[in-house]
Amino acid sequence: VNGTTGEGLSLSIQERKQLAEEWICQGKDKLDHVIIHVGALNLPECQELARHAAAIGAGGIAVIAPFFFKPTNKSELVAFLQKVASEAPEVPFYYYHIPPLTGVKIRVEELLDGIKAQIPTFQGVKFSDTDLLDLAQCINKNETGEFEFLYGVDEQLLGALAVGANGAVGSTYNYLGRQTNLMLQAFAKPDFALAQQYQFLTGEFLNFVIKLGFGVAQTKAVMTFVSGIPMGPPRLPLVGATSEFIVKAKAKLDSIVWPNGD
Repeated sequence: VNGTTGEGLSLSIQERKQLAEEWICQGKDKLDHVIIHVGALNLPECQELARHAAAIGAGGIAVIAPFFFKPTNKSELVAFLQKVASEAPEVPFYYYHIPPLTGVKIRVEELLDGIKAQIPTFQGVKFSDTDLLDLAQCINKNETGEFEFLYGVDEQLLGALAVGANGAVGSTYNYLGRQTNLMLQAFAKPDFALAQQYQFLTGEFLNFVIKLGFGVAQTKAVMTFVSGIPMGPPRLPLVGATSEFIVKAKAKLDSIVWPNGD
């Protein structure tokens, strides 16, 4: 909640709190976990949001690296994360690694060394990067399975599963969740050929819309026409998807024939 697709960084602190509270309320007895993103450009706001998430019963909190004045090495990043995590000492803590947006390219493999000693609540990473070597090294080091690695580049999820990712958080699951779950089931069987079909078709759609210009605003447009639930306009500087995009994206998605006629 309040992550990238939810435009969390474009919302005020009060708006973020309101959304978090509503998700906790609506998710009660329906969702296994509600993880609240509490990252911000400054430490006091992160800490305030972390305390709020803990107070309302969040199942976890997640934090991106600050991305204007950036941490330049592991010690700086860990010091920042520790100051946030300590405000919610009973709540599982996730580092949200998304270097394409933050510009913070400190490798997660490096970050993990000794992390529990400094952040006892450290639970895992939302890994939104295409560097599967870094992800694989993290998982290789995670012999005891104490950490979770949730992959965030939807078009490469199958590759991440192959190296050991044990979950996923992504925007396409808002409208291709059923197909992704079927891919996960195929991978677990294992039926790799079937899993590949699902991944290739997801990639075919994303490849098509990326060429049209695909971001959070366009994602919300797709979510709207698939679900029938109006997602509303994005907040500036993002601008809404054009009617031309919506027509083309809907036609492309409707044209895809999923395995077994799904």
